[in-house]
Amino acid sequence: MNSKLTVDLSWDDFDELRDPRPAESGFDAVVERAVSRRGFLGGALAFGSGAAVFGAGVLGSGTSAHAMASGFDFQPIGTATDFDVHVPEGYHWKPVVRWGDALWSEAEGGYSAETGVPLELSDKVFGENTDGMELFEIDGKQVIAVNSEYVNPKINLPAESEGMARNADEVELLKKLQGVTVMEVADTGDGYNVVKDSPFNRRIHHDTPMTMSGPAAGSDLLRTNADPQGMSPLGTLNNCGAGKTLWDTYLTCEENFNGYFGATGEYEKTDGFTRYGIGGEGRYAYEKHDARFDLSKEPNEPNRHGWIVEIDPANPDSTPVKHTALGRFKHENAAMAQAKDGRVVVYMGDDERGEFMYKYVSNGTWAKGQPTDGLLSDGTLYVAKFNDDQTGEWLALTPESTGMNPVDLLVHARIAGSKVGATTMDRPEWIAVHPFKVEAYCALTNNKNRGVKPNAGGDETPVGGPNPRETNNFGQIVRWRPEGEDHGATGFEWDLYVMAGNPELYDNAYGGSDNVTPGNMFNSPDGMSFDSKGTLWIQTDGNYSNEGEFEGQGNNQMLAGNTESGEIARFLTGPYGSEVTGLCWSADRKVAFVGIQHPGGSWPDGAGKPRSSVIAVWREDGKTVG
Repeated sequence: MNSKLTVDLSWDDFDELRDPRPAESGFDAVVERAVSRRGFLGGALAFGSGAAVFGAGVLGSGTSAHAMASGFDFQPIGTATDFDVHVPEGYHWKPVVRWGDALWSEAEGGYSAETGVPLELSDKVFGENTDGMELFEIDGKQVIAVNSEYVNPKINLPAESEGMARNADEVELLKKLQGVTVMEVADTGDGYNVVKDSPFNRRIHHDTPMTMSGPAAGSDLLRTNADPQGMSPLGTLNNCGAGKTLWDTYLTCEENFNGYFGATGEYEKTDGFTRYGIGGEGRYAYEKHDARFDLSKEPNEPNRHGWIVEIDPANPDSTPVKHTALGRFKHENAAMAQAKDGRVVVYMGDDERGEFMYKYVSNGTWAKGQPTDGLLSDGTLYVAKFNDDQTGEWLALTPESTGMNPVDLLVHARIAGSKVGATTMDRPEWIAVHPFKVEAYCALTNNKNRGVKPNAGGDETPVGGPNPRETNNFGQIVRWRPEGEDHGATGFEWDLYVMAGNPELYDNAYGGSDNVTPGNMFNSPDGMSFDSKGTLWIQTDGNYSNEGEFEGQGNNQMLAGNTESGEIARFLTGPYGSEVTGLCWSADRKVAFVGIQHPGGSWPDGAGKPRSSVIAVWREDGKTVG
């Protein structure tokens, strides 16, 4: 692998470069097969007026975004291809915090448009590439916990490093600019800003001490030379989506952790390494300067990452906890719900082509004010199986069902899912639970390998069920309703809320479902969140070339969805090159905080380096957003 090229790849392409699988189909043949499948076109899925209708009956080119958005309290906007943020008429936005901005007074002025952030201040400033976030009200203060998923070495390291760390100091700089920021924010009269030196402010990075909980904690697979007890891992890696517990703590999710590991010598490439894409040369050269990331010296270190981590934003002295009972895979986010009998339910997606959807159900029950001990460490992990008849079931991952011991099936949850026959999905990313109805939604971002290649475990990826298109470059959102309106149930019914596509170019399945029009079309739904009114907000992380099959779709965006009528309207567009990711609201719901990751150009400053940021969006009339 050419290390000078790896930093320019997306995480998905990085994984495929490590472990390529042969392609079998060309795009034209794929489309022809997909649209000719009997039973695919022309049928409406259940659940009433909000159901997406498959097939060639997409709305014509004369349908405007405004006509499709009568249920929203804003005028939908068009696409954009420039280096700026756009919001509807009557709304405004401004940056709240940018990569390199000080969280403490001692770091004021530390960021430089020429050189970035110095090492000595790298854990005193806001991290790079913001992602999932949640807002907490604590003692009358507003505190946001927000992920910094990864770094762009080319804008953090000296030019002579050519995007790859050359020594231990450069590795330390990259490690401290990732992880999680906890920060107090307040409206200071000119919009929301970070409260510097707040006692709630905290940086959690790749070297922060953690602890483990659940069945795999302390097991042989988690023990290393530095931690022979297997209970005290350092750091949280590649923090992507997030979640909030019922008891108001923060769940940060470790996604593409595999890319941080490499080997300077011989190592054993196990089935677990293969399935999780671990091996070879790391993305940032950590392994060359920190033995913890060297597979030839610490082969168990990767097993200590890929978990969901709980952080208490109200207690800056608390130790983050990695919950092994929730399974190890490339976690996108964590959406918490509650079963009828009071058990805690956590829905999770594994963001890789052809991987699975999971849920965890606690053995214990919870009510407000009760202790939370054991709720995320003692329970059962399930994986989803979707049937073509729009039913499905959650399959328990147990020693009996998998033939694996209790530790192995959690550390290698992907392998366990394959053993029970889970459904391979089109990159299951954010999951959102409806606030008023017992139903949930998952963004299936895209999957160019659908019907073309198996997943990394050799599981086939057939077209069908909630993954109805081969070479799916547009993505869809699946919705399910648990049996008996109980999130603790093992059975469910499902449909597709929307299939993204391009109705200007296609009059087949690739044109999208009927609620996708030339006025609201998009690709690659990723982040999702419900607001307090039940509107589903959809953020995209897709192709922004505005060319080829993506012509007319412009930059990545954020849209509002009505889950009753199926209506979808574009609310915000990000700057060229960026992903729109992460969303939460101020306590009064009058301000939406939105993440802008890896922007192009020199956004938002207009000069110097591009800076990922959290922005505030509000209405000029002072009403709630949306």
